[in-house]
Amino acid sequence: MNRRNILLGAFAALGLGGWYMTSNRSTTTVAFPDAPLPGAANAQGTSGDVDTSGIVDMVTGNAESAVEIIEYASFTCPHCATFHNTAFKQLKADYIDTGKIKFVYREVYFDRFGLWASLVARCGGADKFFGIADLLYKEQALWTRAGEPAAIVEELRKIGRVAGLDNDALEACLQNGDQAQALVAWYQQNAEEDGIDSTPSFVINGKKYSNMSYADMKQVIDDALAD
Repeated sequence: MNRRNILLGAFAALGLGGWYMTSNRSTTTVAFPDAPLPGAANAQGTSGDVDTSGIVDMVTGNAESAVEIIEYASFTCPHCATFHNTAFKQLKADYIDTGKIKFVYREVYFDRFGLWASLVARCGGADKFFGIADLLYKEQALWTRAGEPAAIVEELRKIGRVAGLDNDALEACLQNGDQAQALVAWYQQNAEEDGIDSTPSFVINGKKYSNMSYADMKQVIDDALAD
């Protein structure tokens, strides 16, 4: 997906275009589903006023490695799902689990659904994040096409429960409006700094790369490790 869609998605999330949820025992509704979205200038200005100090990078692999890969991806991006369901498994086996690299995952928000998914993924903290992310990508076609927003939320809850989160924890995370705003502002700051214009994108030791084959990525990593 391109930079224009990335920015529009971030603006929509900041505009409360339906991310905030309320619930009772039997039903779930999405508050403000038709709320107007702010203009670009408004959204960009707002992000600078949001405290993002509580948002942390999700890191796996060897935190002390000289080779760092930062992935920018959206839980609703099909190309990102393809990467995580295929190439990422090879990357994990060859370089992450062996301690050769540091891998950082940073969320991109095209829409409110990706933001909700992020709230669920981060709900269990760093220990559960990558396991939940794996489930979100594996089941992407199911939960993103569940229908009405309430149905999508319920599918996301199911994923959280499979990962070991209890209902109270999930509701607290999904209702955390401050966290939602901070995540969007944090994403905007990072994406601007790294010049992210598509997903998935990778920043390998400070150099940005667009989506690529695993063979090409492996070559970049091996060259970086040899330096």
